[in-house]
Order: sequence, then structure tokens, then C-alpha cells
Amino acid sequence: MNLRRLWAIMIKELRQLRRDRVTLAMIMGMPILQLVLFGYAINLNLRDLPAAVADQAQTAGSRAAIQDMLASGVVEAKATAQTPQQLVDLLREGRISVGIAVPPDFERRKLDGREAIQVMVDGSDNVVQSAAGQLAQYPLNQPDNFHARADTPISIVSFYNPERRSPVNIVPGLIGVILTMTMVLFTAVAIVRETERGNMELLITTPVSRTELMIGKVLPYAAIGLVQTSVVLLLGLWLFRVPVRGTLWDVYMAASLLILANLSLGLLISTRARSQFQAMQMTFFVFLPSILLSGFMFPYAGMPHPAQWIAELLPLTHFMRLIRGIMLRGADLGDMWPDSVALLVFIVVMLTLAIRLFHKRLD
Repeated sequence: MNLRRLWAIMIKELRQLRRDRVTLAMIMGMPILQLVLFGYAINLNLRDLPAAVADQAQTAGSRAAIQDMLASGVVEAKATAQTPQQLVDLLREGRISVGIAVPPDFERRKLDGREAIQVMVDGSDNVVQSAAGQLAQYPLNQPDNFHARADTPISIVSFYNPERRSPVNIVPGLIGVILTMTMVLFTAVAIVRETERGNMELLITTPVSRTELMIGKVLPYAAIGLVQTSVVLLLGLWLFRVPVRGTLWDVYMAASLLILANLSLGLLISTRARSQFQAMQMTFFVFLPSILLSGFMFPYAGMPHPAQWIAELLPLTHFMRLIRGIMLRGADLGDMWPDSVALLVFIVVMLTLAIRLFHKRLD
């Protein structure tokens, strides 16, 4: 082995790596991204879960008990309700994760040692369910006379997944993860593949406009994404008995929004990449934040506010809320319209940028 020739090859490889800015960014950016996400954004100790209170007793004791629960830091009042049914509606719409219901005969129930407060929990997220269960462990409303009990009996009622089966939470989210991984990757290599195979010269000579070309690249993969959605739904029902409490129409509409959002993002990546390898590298910067910040693996409520702001920019975050709401809580797209609108805006912005940045020429 000639050390001089070996050294020359090493220097050549380093210079080539320096010219490849995408690979260099991957080498430096991926460790930083993982360190920040796992060390800063991921937090399993949930605090400030969005909650609503329906205090039908309106006594000094009930108000004190509610204040004690809010002071625990586990929940944060985001809405008010008049009846327990309104709390159930807020849970179904995904506006809250915890509902606190105080019955009109709160004081009598407390004196008798019966259930005095009912905590309704959105069981579509097992981590949220476990965190809300901590409320039953707090001593509330210390007695002011010897006839009262030393605490207020609290019952925890889990909606939508009382058995706490993991597949019920995981399978709906897997639809979004699979669609994100496949749709972004497929379209990220779509344009650069035409250039590498020499097909771009033929496309340049055709009367096809760039808008027609970009949309024509998207639609076949959209059909593939719907087939993938159907496969996951069927296997989830057959193997794990995962329910679909909403309508299939809403499920496929939500899936279509995510598919189009991911395809638009993939096309934008494809217009910036110079090779298929670069396109695949750039998709990694989408996969990692999407899976970690969307609420699929780690609870959204446990993230700091800057991480939540980043998560709101990711299509998978909004789809997780939509698909879990439709499949597990029986909600519809109208109940969760902010997430539907967010996906529509993302599609329009990404597709517009991709069309504007794409040029039918070889340079």
C-alpha cells in the first residue's frame, strides 16, 4: 500500500464532500437536530393539559377543589362548560384533553364519602390518560369540620380507549407516518430522476406546462397513498380491532389532505435537489421532526412552546389530531376545522413554491 496515493485519495474525497453542501449539512445538522429534539423538545412529564370545568355546585368548597386541581400543574383551564355533556363534546372535538365535572350535590357527596368530582380523560392518548390519572392522587379541599372526610373522592373516567390498548393509539398514527415517509420520498426524487435518466430533454420539447408537469407527477402517488391508507385500516381492524367511530369519508378526506401536503413538500424538495441521493438526504430533515414532534411517539402537550410552534408547521401534527379524532372519538372534519384549514394552506403554499421554482430547462 502506497501511503502517498492513499493520502491523495483521502484529500480528494474530503474536497468532494466539501463541495456537496447537502451531505455536509447532514453530517453537521443531524447530530445537532437529534440532540435538540431529544434533549429539549421531548418531555414525558406532561404539564398544563388543556382542560375545561363544569362546576354545577358553585359553592366555596367546589371552587376550592377546582383551584386545588389546577394548582397541581397537571391541567390548565382552557374552556368552561355548563354541563358534563358539553365537556364530552369538547373532548370529542379535540379542544380539551381533560374535563372536570362537579355535580350539584357536591357538598353532600363529599360528606358521605361518595364520588364528588368526575375527571373525564381523552383516552385516545395513553400518555395523557396516565398524566390525568395523577389528579386522583392529590388531597383536595381539607375539611373544616370533623364530620367531613380528609379528601375529596375523585373518579377518573376514560373515554374512547378505556382498556388502554396501545394499538388503538398507534394504528391511526401509523397511517400518517407511513404516508409521510413514502409520499415525501417518492416525489422528492421525481424531478431529479427525470434529469438523471435523460428524460428532461424530452419534457423540454413538449408543450406540457410546468404546472401540468408538477400536478401530473403528484396525482398517481395520491392514488397510491389512498391504497396504503386502506391497507392500514383493514389490517388494523382485522389484527388489532382498532375501531373507526367516524365516517370513512372523513378518514379518506383527512388522508387525502395529508397525502397532498406531503406530495407538495416532496416536489419542493425535488426542485432544489441535484441528484436522487441529495433528495433522499433532504427528506431526512422532514422525517425526524415529523415523527418526534407530531405527537406520534411523544406527547405534544409535554413539549416546550418553541417546539410546539415548529410542530404546527408540520403536516403530520395536524393529521394526527384529525385521524385520532375521526377514528377514536367519532368527530368529523367540521369539528376540527382548524387542522383541516392548516393542511389546505400548507398544500397551496408548498405547491405554489414548487411550481415557481421549477423550470423546464437543464440548468
